[in-house]
Amino acid sequence: MTVSSVIKASPPFEFKGSLLSLLILHLLDSDKARITEQLIRKIEQAPDFFKQVPIVIDLHAVQGDNNGVDLPYLVNLLRNYGLVPVAVRGGNPHQHEIATSMALGLLTASASKIERFRRELSPVEEPVVEKDEQSILLPTKIITQPVRSGQQIVAPQGDLVILAAVNPGAEVLASRHIHIYGALRGRALAGINGDTQAHIFCQHFEAELVSIAGHYQINEQIANDLQNRATQVYLAEDILKIEAFDIHTR
Repeated sequence: MTVSSVIKASPPFEFKGSLLSLLILHLLDSDKARITEQLIRKIEQAPDFFKQVPIVIDLHAVQGDNNGVDLPYLVNLLRNYGLVPVAVRGGNPHQHEIATSMALGLLTASASKIERFRRELSPVEEPVVEKDEQSILLPTKIITQPVRSGQQIVAPQGDLVILAAVNPGAEVLASRHIHIYGALRGRALAGINGDTQAHIFCQHFEAELVSIAGHYQINEQIANDLQNRATQVYLAEDILKIEAFDIHTR
């Protein structure tokens, strides 16, 4: 067998599913002035957080409004402020036509369609096993070393447990809860798949940013009396709560 035949036998690429961290902009109003004002205010609060961040525009709340939503204006506005629009979610056929003309993806596939596409790509047919949702055990990812500046740690399915510090400039993300048995000095984002019941727990709170299911606060918004204390972060009626708590030992 020649070298050229071996090279040709290997596929030049593969399609693989992946869980990526994307920012979602839920468009609730078509007023361009209000949208621009709020976007500027948000970016001024945390300019580094939004820099070159891929973003999905969710149109579910305005999909019945063909004339009011200026999608080209919104896309150009986001790009001008350093964000990277990559796709729209929801919306109607007219909005989809505008989105595709601007080279945006359409996140409209149903779960059954995605599953069928995944199976067609899979070389082995997997058996279908019915499971009680409550009986499924999600994996926990455990990190024993400090998370360095510029490093990102992701637990795409379950909890993330870190037995050391999360340094400034580092980022940790989890589908469910985040437990940090050290100082949190970087960014922590729990419930990245939309789990509003997710929590963040840490022994020493000095965070640059914390987020639960997309609801976030940056360091400048967090009360000074929480610094260097054991803290929990959670959502209550769509409001992000950050509270100190005492760790009692017996």
